[in-house]
Amino acid sequence: MEALPNLVLEALDVPDHDKLGQRGSTHRPRILILYGSLRPQSFSRKLALEAQRLLEQFGAETRLFNPHDLPMLDSVPADHPKVLELREAALWSEGQVWVSPERHGTFTAVFKNQIDWLPLEQAGVRPTQGRTLAVMQVCGGSQSFNVVNALRVLGRWMRMVTIPNQSSVPKAWQEFDEGGRMKPSPYYDRVVDVMEELVKFTLLVRDRSDYLTSRYSERKVDQEAAALALASGAATTTQKTETNV
Repeated sequence: MEALPNLVLEALDVPDHDKLGQRGSTHRPRILILYGSLRPQSFSRKLALEAQRLLEQFGAETRLFNPHDLPMLDSVPADHPKVLELREAALWSEGQVWVSPERHGTFTAVFKNQIDWLPLEQAGVRPTQGRTLAVMQVCGGSQSFNVVNALRVLGRWMRMVTIPNQSSVPKAWQEFDEGGRMKPSPYYDRVVDVMEELVKFTLLVRDRSDYLTSRYSERKVDQEAAALALASGAATTTQKTETNV
């Protein structure tokens, strides 16, 4: 370690193939779907519903969160029923689908408000860290990728594993029939691709999520905190050992 004198060996974890071994969860992948419009004929909702049908066909268990009645961030306490519903669904999920219309070149306030209500940490647990993510958008006019690109940035900030594929549906008003179902088209085929890929990545990541998102910097902070606690008498040697496990 002479070449790396600033490393804390006790916090270092060399990636190991055996540690990536799957623990064998047998329940269906749990996918939360969020969309970004309150309009009665919301095309982002229609696309979200289409995604939900496909995910269930691929064997996933799904929840579709309805953003109606979700207050603006910080306008009510965090124990508001709608906020609790959203946070519980995020903790329940192993993967998520984010769908938003494009408005003024980016995702909508309705969508962002949902993400803003999800804390980076809740009772020591990050509600989104290590979850897989698929991003999609609907456009009123020609095809754009502004929203999916912005959603990827947001997903990275929320420490999610965003899958490579994505969907952008141009002129969405042409792509759905009167019953709200998406018509056959290459755009529909892409949505199928994205949902299939999301389920595959969720199965791949979910039992490895804790290991994949374990960070040297955080382990180092935890060890420093444990050492301080031990030095101050707030923790026993046994507790310190358990912290390092």
